Amino acid sequence: MSSSTDGRQATMDSTQLYREETFTDRKVGTVRRLTPVAADGSPDAARPVIFLGQAQVMTPMGAVPLSFELDAATLNEAIEKFGVAAEAAVHQTMRELQEMRREQASSLVIPGADGGALPNPNDLLGRGRTRR
Repeated sequence: MSSSTDGRQATMDSTQLYREETFTDRKVGTVRRLTPVAADGSPDAARPVIFLGQAQVMTPMGAVPLSFELDAATLNEAIEKFGVAAEAAVHQTMRELQEMRREQASSLVIPGADGGALPNPNDLLGRGRTRR
C-alpha cells in the first residue's frame, strides 16, 4: 500500500508489528487480541498483548461504531470487562457528540447579533421600494 500525502511512500514500522485475532459472540461485539511479534512473525515477549473491544450503538441516525481498549491480561479477563468498557465508551461518545453539537451551535451566525443583518426579503423580490 502506498500513500502520497507529501510525496513519501507509507512504510510499516517493523518494530511495532502485531498479530491480530478476532473473537466474537455474534451478538454483542468483538474482542480483538493484538499479540506483539518480531519482523519474522515470532512472538515478542518484551511487549504486552493488547485487547480491544468493538461494538455498535443504534441511534436514530444509524449505527455508531465504538472501539475501546480493554485493560486485561487474558482473553477471559477481556471478555469479563467488555460490558463495563462498552458502557463507558457509549458515555464518552455521547459526551463527544454533545460537545460537537455545542461547538456547531456556537458557530452559527445570528442575524443582527454583530451588526450584520440579512437583507429584507421584500427588497430581494423587488418589492418594498418605491420607484421614482
